[in-house]
Amino acid sequence: MTKLFSGIQPSGEIHLGNYLGALKNWIKLQKKYDCIFSIVDYHAITVPYSPKTLPENIIETAIILLSIGINPKKSILFVQSTVSEHTELAWILNTITPLGDLKRMTQFKQKAKAHPKAINAGLLNYPILMAADILLYKAEYVPVGEDQLQHLELTRTIARKFNKLFGKTFPEPKPILGKAKRIMSLTNPKNKMSKSTKNPNSYIALTDKPDVIWKKLSTAVTDPARKRKTDPGTPEKCNLFTLHQFFSSKKEIDYIIDGCKKAKIGCLECKKILAKNISKELVPIQKKIEKFLKNKDLVREILEDGAKKAKKIAKKNLAEIKKKMGFIF
Repeated sequence: MTKLFSGIQPSGEIHLGNYLGALKNWIKLQKKYDCIFSIVDYHAITVPYSPKTLPENIIETAIILLSIGINPKKSILFVQSTVSEHTELAWILNTITPLGDLKRMTQFKQKAKAHPKAINAGLLNYPILMAADILLYKAEYVPVGEDQLQHLELTRTIARKFNKLFGKTFPEPKPILGKAKRIMSLTNPKNKMSKSTKNPNSYIALTDKPDVIWKKLSTAVTDPARKRKTDPGTPEKCNLFTLHQFFSSKKEIDYIIDGCKKAKIGCLECKKILAKNISKELVPIQKKIEKFLKNKDLVREILEDGAKKAKKIAKKNLAEIKKKMGFIF
């Protein structure tokens, strides 16, 4: 089967933006591709973080991945820092990547602006480590969000340059975009859903219970044209209507469109339908999360086994890379 690689940072709570934008798609991709999924903890330390909470964040991220349906019998799931070949290849790729290419990266500019006192070389070289993550396994496909397309294009550029300098080695990985391109904040629809806003009401976490989901949705921003229930609305301009596309049935969506446009239903009823449907999907996941939380040793065993499998591939491929570059073994 064709190889696919993707990673997720262990940065705490996973929200609907992560779930709909990438993770839900990972489950489907397991049927079609030879999937390698990594919890990329080295990426997480390019911005200020807590060493005390990082280990727990890693385990909790693994638990959520397993609970939503990542199957360790079908896919490789491991922690990035447990396979040292990632950073070794990253150093190698550093030597063929122009500095100007890194400075042009949009995410570097955004994160440097967000953390002006913590602009480090790791933040600048983040895309090179991402390239190493992908190319180390000779992955042909990478499921990414739109915000990562620029980084993936740099990965393709690096692969082409390496192949030209040292001989055909890497495929040029292609992106797989999920249906949910951008899930926006509940409190400010102009911004993408994110934990970095420090406002827990701006996102719905996969671990949020039904009462919390309802509380967050009840105050969420909706169609700006609807000041009162009697005002006709435009569903496609409503931030929450985007979420209905993923959680509500066609019958419910048709009801909402008609009711909103003709002012037959208010935003509160629309929110109640959405809250019910989100909870319906998340509650079974949360039950699995609770089971894994009671058996973290099993989770660690899965990650260790995944690291062994990943390292076997990584070691073989890195040996080929170093041989082509003229290193002596």
